[in-house]
Amino acid sequence: MTTRQQAATAFEAAAPLFTVLADPYRQQILLDLGTTAEGRNVNEITEKLALSRPAVSHHLLLLKQAGLVAVTKHGTQNIYTLTLKASIHQIRALMDLLEASCERGNH
Repeated sequence: MTTRQQAATAFEAAAPLFTVLADPYRQQILLDLGTTAEGRNVNEITEKLALSRPAVSHHLLLLKQAGLVAVTKHGTQNIYTLTLKASIHQIRALMDLLEASCERGNH
């Protein structure tokens, strides 16, 4: 497989991640979770956004499915924290492939 084909495959694999990251509310949630190592529950996140609790829960589910947040149960509460390492690795690998593909084309 050529570098260009590898980059195309990496783009395809990363497309859901980019879709999740494109939403401004999800960006706000990620930025907010980045300010705390302890994480936040859905009520704490809802207080900071102009969204309903069900809407925040939906955004958190999408972020969890994309591997950007993790959820742990503390009593009756779900606590959400950032889990960016795999996503950052995926994006870096894509950028490396893209860079290698462009260098071969002298761009």
